Parts: sequence; structure tokens; C-alpha cells
Amino acid sequence: MNPSNWDIFTGEVVGTALLILLGGGVVAAITFKKSKAFEAGWVAISLGWGFAVMTGAYAVAGVSGAHLNPAVTLGLAIKGDTDWGDVPLYIASEMLGAIIGATFVWLAYYGQFQHHLTDEDVVGHLRRGDKAIEATEKGAGPVLGIFSTGPEIRNPVQNLMTEIIATFVLVIAILTQGLNDEGNGLGPLGVLIVALVVASIGLSLGGPTGYAINPARDLGPRIVHALLPLPNKGGSDWSYAWVPVVGPLIGGALAGGLYEVAFA
Repeated sequence: MNPSNWDIFTGEVVGTALLILLGGGVVAAITFKKSKAFEAGWVAISLGWGFAVMTGAYAVAGVSGAHLNPAVTLGLAIKGDTDWGDVPLYIASEMLGAIIGATFVWLAYYGQFQHHLTDEDVVGHLRRGDKAIEATEKGAGPVLGIFSTGPEIRNPVQNLMTEIIATFVLVIAILTQGLNDEGNGLGPLGVLIVALVVASIGLSLGGPTGYAINPARDLGPRIVHALLPLPNKGGSDWSYAWVPVVGPLIGGALAGGLYEVAFA
């Protein structure tokens, strides 16, 4: 499959937007008190992200190949399934799609955002001017988790390693799945398998960092969080933002390299 530039652009923008809309949407659903899924828990998040990948990939697999993830694009380029000249367009399209998807999460939950961020139990300390807590919130605001990931224990080395390992699992699963499709990329069954892999990664490896495993999935929505006119939204935690970008790219590159050594 050799998609045109237009196919790459439209496919990756639409597919990644669907991915982020549904993935960010499930986090919003369990975060807001005024949501019927409030406090549904981590299993719901992991399954929701798996289904989000499935929906985005099914929608555009026949258009752009449904990378939806710069780490996947990098792994496929190292494997030789994607032209290196197409990599910048893939990544730029994935970033744009992620920004669009995150914006639609805000629109879908607009009332819940407004209610949550004016709730005294959530942001009362900001109104009271509690300097110690306010300083903490500048690192990660009360709704940042809907848009991007953050660690439970802030240790850059461990956090980076977690993202590398989790992304390696994802990308090697995608690359080896291609073997079962005679090198033609993921078919319908392959898309389902990858979605289940994403859910499995969330359940098994998502606990430490929230498993970004996708630079666009994390950076694009983080930019949206920084730009949206949300009251009392707190900080976007830019000091951590490099981890869910660098870690997945390293993991994707390692998966591509292992594939070339062990499977090519």
C-alpha cells in the first residue's frame, strides 16, 4: 500500500481525531461527578482506549494505513513499510488529529468541564489562595488527566523506561502482525488484535504513567489543555511533557530495530 499525500493527511487526521475523542472521552466520563460513568475505574479506561484505537484504525486503515501514532510510524519506517519521506507528513497529521480530537472532547463535555472546575471540592484551594497546593496544581491541573498522562511516582528514569517498554510491546505487536497479512499491513482481524493489545498494555503496564505510548496522543491534547479557556484549569505540567514523547519514540525505534534483526 502506497497512500498519496492526501490519503496520509486525511486518514491520519481523521483516525487520530477519533482515537483521541473516544480515548479522552472515556477519561472524562470517569472523572466528572456529573457523568453517568463517574469513578468507573481503570478497567473502563483501558478498555475504552482499546476500543478507541479499534474505531480510529477501522475507519482509516484502508486510507492511510492507520498509524495514528508517531512511534508506530517510526517503527514501520525502520521496518521498511513506510517511506522515510512520508514520515514528517504522518507525524504532522497525527498531531493535528490529536489536537482536533481533544478539542471535541472539551465540546462534548463542555458543561461537565465548567461544573467540575467551579466545584469548591475540586478547586476551592485555588480560590482560597492556598500557596502550597496552588504550586502543586501548577504542575498538573485538575482536568489535565483528561488530556494527557502523568506519573504516579515522578521519577524521570523510571517513567521513561515504563513508556519505552509499553510502546515497544505495542509496536512489535503491530510489526509482527503484518507477517500474518503477507506484508500488506493490518486487516480487520489485525486491527482488533492491536486494540486488544492496547487494552492489555493499559491493564498491565499503564499503572505507573497512564501509558501514553503515543507522542501525538499526549502532546497534542496537552497543547489543547494549555490553550483552552478553562476556569481554574491549573498547569499543563510541561516539565513532564518530554517523557511521553521521547519514551514512545525510543520504544518504537527499538521495536523496529528488533524486527529487522529477528524477523526480517
